[in-house]
Amino acid sequence: MTKPKSTNEDNSTNNNNNMSLLLVLFPQDKSSTTTTKLNSPSSSSSFSPSSSKSLIISKAQSTLSICALLLFTTLLLFTLSTLPSTPPSPSPLRRRFLLNHHNNHHFALQKMGTLYLRGNKPMSDLLICHVSDETTHEDFRFFLRLLHRSTIISTTDVVFIFSSPSSSSSFSHIIHQENHSFMTLLHSQNNNTFFNTSRFLHKGNNHPVSEPLWGNKLRNNTTTIATTTTSLSYGSILSFDATELDPENSLSGFLDRVPFSLRRWACYPMLLGRVRRNFKHVMLVDTKTILILRDPFNRVKNRSPESVLLFNKHGKKLQSSTQRTVLPAVVIGGARGVRRLSNAVMVEIVRAATQHRKKKNSVTESVLLSQLASNEFLLKSKNVQLNVLNELIPEVSSLNGHNHAIIQRDMNNHDLNSVIKKQICSSVVDSSSVYRDC
Repeated sequence: MTKPKSTNEDNSTNNNNNMSLLLVLFPQDKSSTTTTKLNSPSSSSSFSPSSSKSLIISKAQSTLSICALLLFTTLLLFTLSTLPSTPPSPSPLRRRFLLNHHNNHHFALQKMGTLYLRGNKPMSDLLICHVSDETTHEDFRFFLRLLHRSTIISTTDVVFIFSSPSSSSSFSHIIHQENHSFMTLLHSQNNNTFFNTSRFLHKGNNHPVSEPLWGNKLRNNTTTIATTTTSLSYGSILSFDATELDPENSLSGFLDRVPFSLRRWACYPMLLGRVRRNFKHVMLVDTKTILILRDPFNRVKNRSPESVLLFNKHGKKLQSSTQRTVLPAVVIGGARGVRRLSNAVMVEIVRAATQHRKKKNSVTESVLLSQLASNEFLLKSKNVQLNVLNELIPEVSSLNGHNHAIIQRDMNNHDLNSVIKKQICSSVVDSSSVYRDC
């Protein structure tokens, strides 16, 4: 008889312990949560249906409180997400200052990119220059210096695309220095034979002038009014890196290693899509290979928006329309045509990588563009009027006697930068006040 009694006592004790735990989780009034009462035999007998009802009510109240908290949190997050966000503060390496010497910086477009020089009105043409990792600081400096002196900025916005944020930071001081020299030269009263300031002069006619596309808008949301006096007119200079325009590295799923020469084609659709209604003509240029001496957009002013011009590659004479070897360093044409061509090149890169899976890294942009130029069906489906000109961009070792808008660096001549420097420094009166290295 002793054994069954022990069993009943154990059961009673377990029940009491379980109830103690339950009441700690869902506490009642002070009289029902006393530990001494819960452990006494009398407390077990006093656990009535009314006490059970109180527990259920308390549990329901706790559940409703949790639901209300979740609902409030959801509404709060939704409200915060609909408020206009402010641009995040850049890191010291990414901080840029405009040339007006105000200690502030602007994002170039949609909170992306870096604005080095804000133009004073919208431009009709856009020059996109990609800067490969093989580009030296000296090559980049003289590309930008000649670009300024070509007067192309009088009607053109200039965008540099870098392979990474670190590459962008590495070249930023050169952009600042050359922009400063350009503005000094632009406001200088010195006469020289190689820099024509008349291209930058704009006569106002008291009509409203829209704000430039890039950078923050004026707070008062008013337009600048042109005066009847003559004023300077120039475009903006800015940059993006590939991680901003192609954050997912979209070609990485098709290639083991994505060189910047191919990744840049994944950057163009994003950029050109954002500005599709703002420019009439677009030019893509390799800063390591090409130098700009005069405005090359004059060549495409009277062509259709879908037309695109490519140039024949050096050493590869154009034999027929089915055997084209084009130079990928220069692409110029209507904004619509260049945007559609960049989409077509992306398709061609994926197709080539899929067909040559064992030789993924053998895909080059020169081969791709040459194949694309011969693929009339694909071009027609993309509505691109592509023309490969049966001419070469001249390679020169000196600027004397050349009347071309663009020239190609002679890879065998490493002295071209010194030739450029010598001519520029000799052509500017008191040039040391304009260029530090003169």
